[in-house]
Amino acid sequence: MTEIKLHNTLTRKKEVFSPHDAEDVRMYVCGPTVYDRAHLGNARPVVVFDVLYRLLRHVYGVDHVTYARNFTDVDDKINTRAAESGRAIGDITAETTQWFLDDMGALGALEPDHMPRATQYIPQMVTMIEQLIADGHAYPAEGHVLFRVRSYKDYGRLSGRSVDDMIAGARVEVAPFKEDPMDFVLWKPSNADQPGWDSPWGVGRPGWHIECSAMSYELLGASFDIHGGGNDLMFPHHENEIAQSCCAHPQGGFAKYWMHNEMLQVEGKKMSKSLGNFFTVRDLLEQGVPGEVIRFVFLSTHYRKPMDWTAEKAEQARKTLQRWREQTTDVTPGEIHPEIMKCLADDLNTAGAIAELHQFSAASDVTTLLSSARALGLLAEELGGWETAGVTDGADLSKLDDLTRYFTGMRVKAMETKDFSAVDAMKTELTEAGVEVRISKDGTQLVPTDQFNSDRLWKIERNREAEA
Repeated sequence: MTEIKLHNTLTRKKEVFSPHDAEDVRMYVCGPTVYDRAHLGNARPVVVFDVLYRLLRHVYGVDHVTYARNFTDVDDKINTRAAESGRAIGDITAETTQWFLDDMGALGALEPDHMPRATQYIPQMVTMIEQLIADGHAYPAEGHVLFRVRSYKDYGRLSGRSVDDMIAGARVEVAPFKEDPMDFVLWKPSNADQPGWDSPWGVGRPGWHIECSAMSYELLGASFDIHGGGNDLMFPHHENEIAQSCCAHPQGGFAKYWMHNEMLQVEGKKMSKSLGNFFTVRDLLEQGVPGEVIRFVFLSTHYRKPMDWTAEKAEQARKTLQRWREQTTDVTPGEIHPEIMKCLADDLNTAGAIAELHQFSAASDVTTLLSSARALGLLAEELGGWETAGVTDGADLSKLDDLTRYFTGMRVKAMETKDFSAVDAMKTELTEAGVEVRISKDGTQLVPTDQFNSDRLWKIERNREAEA
């Protein structure tokens, strides 16, 4: 059997993976809060742990791996969205949950075995909170229930900080009913405009952290193998999960291995709306970037390193995948090459695995290329078709129409001011994006050439919107 080694955040070292039960390998990954489209950063852990899920299924067998990923469908962000839109909370969460599944499916992500919604597990959360109160780890106060952080002696082990250091450096909610500033909410009261459930402490709703503890316990037990998520969740979410789970079920050890992926940047900068580089997965898909290309770019960087999304990387990924798909047309996949399994078993070294795929391609070992790429979720039949769909799609043509109008307006203004510097700069950008600029007495035309690059075109459009 292939020996898998994973970096365990809890121990801060790479360890040989040894599941509690090789016949029942269990993994839990924190999922999205469903109130809007998933942005590109939300998709990285989905792709990372999808590769791990595939690896575990290959090594232990499809029927011996259980993967759970939750949906948080009760949250103040959802309440705010409902108030702003006038729509029912249930309608919003149902719609955005399906959006998430559709978008992640477009990236080639397999659906987990369990996809629990928080609202389905409210009774289990109440039961867990009652147990924590009974054992002295939690206390009710003014309609709230709070967890006593100092009642769990190992609090801070995951993030490597003491409670006192956390208080000094963290922004914690200070409330008069808290015994300690670090105590966190397990249950909070709801008013008439907020979703609420009956409980021993009045009508209310759960805090965020208790959701995953209750759902993972019900689906995977008091002890399971892997807990994953982005490293932005390490504190406080995962730290709080450990504390409440281990206190509620001291007979178990909760998660044995903790894995965290690093964050995503765009063109070397943190993704943010203020910088104009914030976009969703759906934005990219509608702009003509294939989901398989997005997946390839993600996997080209190790999951524990920051990943920089750039238009250049996306274009290179597109060209590589297009070449590989041409090579493997009508090919029957062979065996997954041992070097691919060696890379993936070494803490998901997907970048190393892709380097091996390049070697198979160069050697025209197309049967191995196809089977080995599919181990990473690439070159799957359901992700194909884009490579023969032509250089542009409807979204690209629509974007060209918008830019034609914008470019025409720039020329009119330049002719009035006699300053053509901005026109010349944009013409250069369009040419670099594979767009021919035709100017005649009949007007301006932007025509895609065989060097057309929709990612560069998207970047031009984004810059234009940011300036507007």
